[in-house]
Amino acid sequence: MPKKKTSKTAAKRFKLSAGGKLSFRKPGRGHLLSAKSRKTKRHMRKGGSVPATDLRRMRRLLAS
Repeated sequence: MPKKKTSKTAAKRFKLSAGGKLSFRKPGRGHLLSAKSRKTKRHMRKGGSVPATDLRRMRRLLAS
């Protein structure tokens, strides 16, 4: 049986917490911020977490 490989794109974007949850940085903070509202930028400052429905699929991508 072949080895499981880590998806490097997923590894760069998601971090596994001690509790087993996956966290990520919200997209859209790179550039063109003057066009975005203050509220949008404030909400993007806080990170997000992967919902439970996608967690199994995301863990499979991160399996090393």
